[in-house]
Amino acid sequence: MFPIKDENPTKIVPYVTYALIATNIIVFLYQLSLSPADLDAFYHQFAIVPRELSASFAGEPTRSPIPEWMTLITSQFLHGGFLHLGGNMLFLWIFGNNIEERLGRVKYVIFYLACGILAGLSQWFFSQNSGIPSLGASGAIAGVMGAYILRFPQARVLTLIFLGFFVTTVRIPAFFFLGIWFLQQAFYGLASLNAPANIGMESGGIAYWAHAGGFAFGAILAPLLGLFSDRDSV
Repeated sequence: MFPIKDENPTKIVPYVTYALIATNIIVFLYQLSLSPADLDAFYHQFAIVPRELSASFAGEPTRSPIPEWMTLITSQFLHGGFLHLGGNMLFLWIFGNNIEERLGRVKYVIFYLACGILAGLSQWFFSQNSGIPSLGASGAIAGVMGAYILRFPQARVLTLIFLGFFVTTVRIPAFFFLGIWFLQQAFYGLASLNAPANIGMESGGIAYWAHAGGFAFGAILAPLLGLFSDRDSV
């Protein structure tokens, strides 16, 4: 399943969502300008390297040019390729605008970054000695999706369905689409505990715990920030 758009238009222009998308694209374009060696160094400096974060928490010095905890934020704007960037920005574009409208722009920025930080910590918790950089906006976006499933469970998401060589579109309730997505992330995260060399961050693959953690924390934080308030927010 792959979302195309939802059926829940907003009454405002989602400037913050657009700004987040633009920032991610600009940073990715900068990444493309780097040589492979420079890009690897860039990842190790600004992505989350779990063992470096563990060392900083223990009070040990690290080689990062910025405080290691700041990589919990900077890593949210790094991506490993066109598909990684494109998929994340598509999900942010589809689900972010409605949450921005409900929370208001200021709270939405706080919410988005907080979800990304907590998602990064979720992944770090299960791979504290890994030397592989963890990066991407998917943890923060998972938080947006966690908020969306609470606020708009009956909204219909126009979705691509791949049936072998055939492709069709169906309108799927958000609670079903996002619920299945979350269960997949949680399942693969549990599987990664028993196969760290083959799945998840240890292979440089998908950080499933960041996805599941971001989703769960998004569902917790958004109501606290006014997700169900009927007041107009800015």
